[in-house]
Amino acid sequence: MQFSLSFPDIHQERQGNTGVPGVWCLDSGHAGRCVMISALIHGNELCGAWALKALLASQLQPRRGKLILAFCNLDAFDRFNPEQHDASRYVDEDMNRVWSDHKLSQDQTQEQRRAKALLPWLEQADWLLDLHSMHEPSAPLLLTGPLPRNIELAQTLGAPEHVIVDTGHKDGVRMRDYGRFSDPDAHEARSLLLECGFHGDPDTPAIALDLIARFLLASGIVDAADLPQDWRRADPDQQRILQVTHAIVAPSMQVRFSQNWQGLETLPEAGTAIGDADGQPLLTPYDHCTLVMPSLRQLRPGVTVVRLAQDYQSPKT
Repeated sequence: MQFSLSFPDIHQERQGNTGVPGVWCLDSGHAGRCVMISALIHGNELCGAWALKALLASQLQPRRGKLILAFCNLDAFDRFNPEQHDASRYVDEDMNRVWSDHKLSQDQTQEQRRAKALLPWLEQADWLLDLHSMHEPSAPLLLTGPLPRNIELAQTLGAPEHVIVDTGHKDGVRMRDYGRFSDPDAHEARSLLLECGFHGDPDTPAIALDLIARFLLASGIVDAADLPQDWRRADPDQQRILQVTHAIVAPSMQVRFSQNWQGLETLPEAGTAIGDADGQPLLTPYDHCTLVMPSLRQLRPGVTVVRLAQDYQSPKT
């Protein structure tokens, strides 16, 4: 897949205004939510950097509360090469697996050190939107986690078309699951992770800006008239909400798919083979099973290579 998204010049944006490189805080001086939008958790996911660059250029200011913008893994971003873009995903370890107290107490990797610098800003945030892109071509996905309050927010936003209810990764905690964002009793906290499409798709910054506009408006820190009109895209006809039931984790390097799955394929019959691991078939566990984000590009033991999902059923009350 050709990498067609150009590399953003963020020389000015990476200066920040907080004393922490790449971190901006826009404070209205009035009561309201603290909203954080993060980009470049992975250095090769350029769409979020383009979107935050556009947001800063618009001179948008919150009317209420605060808006924190974070260009996160700058060291990985600085290594970017479109011919080998996966190599700039991180420097020492995946920055979206370090958001646990155990990891954050350490000082062994560049990602741990950078996460600790970002942590005081993350801890202020009531709402978090984390901007990402994907290894393979795919329609945009909005990952909510399992908490009903985040699923409800995704429905309020009305986009993108595909919403994924998931529980994270076995090899570490994501930023969007840190602390009170995954606490069922932290009723005010909200966090969403947007996968905008393939890393190199030139349409991904516009997808990010569309959800930024929806997210900021829903948060109440801006009014509709404050947002540039060209940020909003058409609403999808409807949203499909998928509940992840299984995460297929690589036991070794001996994992293969039976075909070039693109993601969001719904396989009608249980027991359909989608590949094999260590010579054992990988079978769909139920009828109408949907594949979510299948990819072997980051294959290594312990990494999720595909998620299996079914249509979401809201819990009965």
